[in-house]
Amino acid sequence: MAFQTGGRHTIIARLEMNDNVPFIRVAHAIHESGGEVVAVDIINRGKDTTIRDITMFIAKAENERDVIRNVSEIPGVRIVNVSDRTFLMHLGGKLEVKSRVPVKNRDDLSHVYTPGVARVSMALHEDPSKAYSLTIKRNTVAVLTDGTSVLGLGDIGPIAALPVMEGKAMLFKELAGVDAFPVCLDTKDVDEIVRIAKAIAPVFGGINLEDISAPRCFEIEDRLKKELDIPVFHDDQHGTAVVMMAGLINALKIVGKRLQDIKVVFSGVGAAGVACTKMLLNAGVKNIVGATRSVGILRRGVPYDSPMHRWYAEHTNPDNIAGTLSDAMEGADVFIGVSGPNVITVDDLKKMARDPIVFAMANPNPEIAPEIAQPYVRVMATGRSDYPNQLNNVLCFPGIFRGALDCQATEINEEMKMAAAEAIASVVDESELNEQYIIPSVFNTKVVEAVRKKVIEAAIATGVARKVPHGFAKGEVPEEQTMTR
Repeated sequence: MAFQTGGRHTIIARLEMNDNVPFIRVAHAIHESGGEVVAVDIINRGKDTTIRDITMFIAKAENERDVIRNVSEIPGVRIVNVSDRTFLMHLGGKLEVKSRVPVKNRDDLSHVYTPGVARVSMALHEDPSKAYSLTIKRNTVAVLTDGTSVLGLGDIGPIAALPVMEGKAMLFKELAGVDAFPVCLDTKDVDEIVRIAKAIAPVFGGINLEDISAPRCFEIEDRLKKELDIPVFHDDQHGTAVVMMAGLINALKIVGKRLQDIKVVFSGVGAAGVACTKMLLNAGVKNIVGATRSVGILRRGVPYDSPMHRWYAEHTNPDNIAGTLSDAMEGADVFIGVSGPNVITVDDLKKMARDPIVFAMANPNPEIAPEIAQPYVRVMATGRSDYPNQLNNVLCFPGIFRGALDCQATEINEEMKMAAAEAIASVVDESELNEQYIIPSVFNTKVVEAVRKKVIEAAIATGVARKVPHGFAKGEVPEEQTMTR
């Protein structure tokens, strides 16, 4: 059976049915069990039986069990096979490696491998920077995890994390043409993770850290950023922050408020909450209050055990207010949830300032259901695809890495991240902007190029670009050297 954490999935049931069994009886059994028939295909007709493939939506895993049981109990119906479309798409993995040049004869072989490849190896030995023009390094990103904080599943380990990392690599390729490869490490030791990442770095033009639990993720990223000369980007932190910022830029246009004037309340002070807060502080927001279920509002003078909580208390809550998350909501212009389901109520929304903005980003179940919140807020956004204004990291990381690779950036800095946020926001034209459309779709083809362009400009302006791509201002960054050997 398929394991689901939320949302419906698709199964295909192959049934052998006696011809005297009316199909409506099967459809009724599926519907009564929580399924929805979406397609029926006749596979084969026998003398007295018909084999059909029934494609259906299933709301929950337990509904799937009920559907199979109830259909199998119908006299004259035999279940031949049940396939889960999600599992079928994962058979054999979702990635493969392909050659970019053909090897059809001895001469081809002599160029791509021995003896010709030795000349290229010596060229790189003399000048390692030529790896960007002569190897896969120029377009390859490692999607690196230890499997300790995977989606909403938690610490499920590197093997179980692999399908998620494969999926991320697919998005890199499909949306931005970036060759990404999953690297799932069977260790939780920070020193070892850093050592392994550094050891494999020669192959990659960047490292996307993924699904590593806090606070270890902070140390791993900080150390790798200091010790490597390629971009290192923890998407759970910074991708979330960039997309949140993009949505907020446009939401504030709708309500006519400025960043420096608003009060922002956070529910959740983990990796994503800290990164979002840092980005807002850098953007000029002065009044940010964070709260968790366990400790309430974070404030100065309290000896918190968590280093994240200590940092947060020192850098936010300028009025040093105390209390619960509900208390923090008084007079708030913006609520940003990066925690869990059902942590705020309608009464909390009623405490907010005029035209409240609510970003309930917990997945799959937001901090407050949009249908409950909608009458009391001006702008509502979630992390889900089945509601308007989906705040999804897919809007961010493909374009950021595309830009960073194209200019051979040594890092992804704050200016590049803010440029990415502004680029995402700009894809929504002023004439299109409204309460239901503050952020572009993840399938909007303009997003990656807009982000790429602004990220390259920011990298050049801040001096972290080693190459000036064609069409960009040159400044002080040296031109890419052309290989003429």
